Order: sequence, then structure tokens, then C-alpha cells
Amino acid sequence: GYFEPEIAGTRTRQPGFEVPVYGRPSDLVDVDLSQFSPEWAGKKIRGKVKGSDFVPYDDRTQIEQGSLSGRAPVIAWAADEIEFFFLQVQGSGRLRAPDGSVVRIGYASQNGRDYTGIGALMRDRGLLAPGQANMQGIVAWLRANPEQGRSIMRENKSFVFFRELTGPGPLGALGYQVEAGSSVAADPKFIPLGAPVFLSMDRAEPNGLWIAQDTGGAIKGANRFDTFWGAGDQARTIAGGMSARGLALILLPRGSYDRLAAQAR
Repeated sequence: GYFEPEIAGTRTRQPGFEVPVYGRPSDLVDVDLSQFSPEWAGKKIRGKVKGSDFVPYDDRTQIEQGSLSGRAPVIAWAADEIEFFFLQVQGSGRLRAPDGSVVRIGYASQNGRDYTGIGALMRDRGLLAPGQANMQGIVAWLRANPEQGRSIMRENKSFVFFRELTGPGPLGALGYQVEAGSSVAADPKFIPLGAPVFLSMDRAEPNGLWIAQDTGGAIKGANRFDTFWGAGDQARTIAGGMSARGLALILLPRGSYDRLAAQAR
């Protein structure tokens, strides 16, 4: 599950708000590999040009250590690096300033590095007790172990860049607003965006009909879905603890299914 987090943040840097929220860097390059070979159809990579070479873009550690100075706009400043880390995982969110004003930010791009889920790393290393392998447990451990926690967060080399949202949102991969309890993120290699998906799981909350409206760096494969739960404390609790297994049925018009079946044959 995922949600729209709200964290402390301001448009301008001030004491207590020192974590930069970057917009898309000027030197970030997207490459459509299908232009080079039909074998790479549907595959894209991101990086930067260094001399005459195309190289991987800066990873999370380099960016947090200031490598983007002068290369990317800072659209806002967050108060808490852990809260901002999880806002990046969600892909969009709200920044609430001390005066009560709110800035909504959404996904603009990503540095091209692979996403690594730190929860799995922490579980495999025995850092989380049984029942702690959810967002709430992970955050509590990171706060109790700040230096080690920062190192673990940096093992996720993926870094998300944002833009300010002034209209409806948060926006999914289709460019439309995602809706709590209705929108699901899926891998478009397997699930066509816009398709209805019926979930039948081993817990009650995600059961029912959803629309595939979004994607995500961690949403890979035919058997992975992320259900969207909106904003607020309840959404955070449900999404942060969501882990369910079961059956997903993709609903397609009969004509579309017949064409797919014919192509498969």
C-alpha cells in the first residue's frame, strides 16, 4: 500500500528546515533504448553525459552530500530526512509550513538507480523484531539508530525529484488524479494502465475492484500491486502495514482478450 504523506516543510530554507527537495536536474538525460535496437523495446535508462561518455547519474549518497549544487533547482526544504525519505518512496506528498500553509509536490523524475527496499535489508540482518517489519517499525528503528539508519537509507541508491502540484493530485502515471481506495500501482509490462483489476486477498482492506492508474520503482513483476489509501494518519497506518497475498484478476474487453490470444498463438 501507499499513501500521500504530509511532512513539515517550507518553500525557503530556515533553521530546522535543512533537507533540500530537488526538482529535476538540468543534466539528467532519459534514453529510450528502443531507438538503438528492437531487442530493447520498452526499455529506458537515465544518466548523464561526462565528457564523451554516458554514465550513471549521481546516487543517493552523492546527492545528499551536495553533488547537485548548481545542477538542480531546490523547490522546497523539509525538516526531517527520515520523513522525506519515505515521501520519496511514496512519490508525492504535502509539505506543511509552521504558518499552516501547504505545498503539494509530485513526482518529476528519478535518478535512474535501482530501488532497494530497506525493510527487507533490515529484516534479513535481524535488525527488526517480529511484527516490526512495517513502516512504523522501520521508522522507529531509524530514529533510535540515526547514524546506522542513514547508512541503511543510502543503500537505496534511488533518488526522486519533484515538482510543485497546483492542480488536482496526487497524479498517477496516466496523468490523472489517483483516488483513495480505487487506484492501484502496477507494472505496465504486465498490467495495462487503465485496466480494472479485481483483488481477492488474505486480508479485507484491499479486496475489491481497483483501476491500474500508477507505476513505481518498486512495483515490478506480474504479481505486485500497490493500493493507494489517500492522505492522513489512517491512510498512513493502513498503507504502512499493508502486506497481503492472494489473487488478482485483470478485466479486459472480450475483443481485446481475443486479439491478445491470437497474438500469443
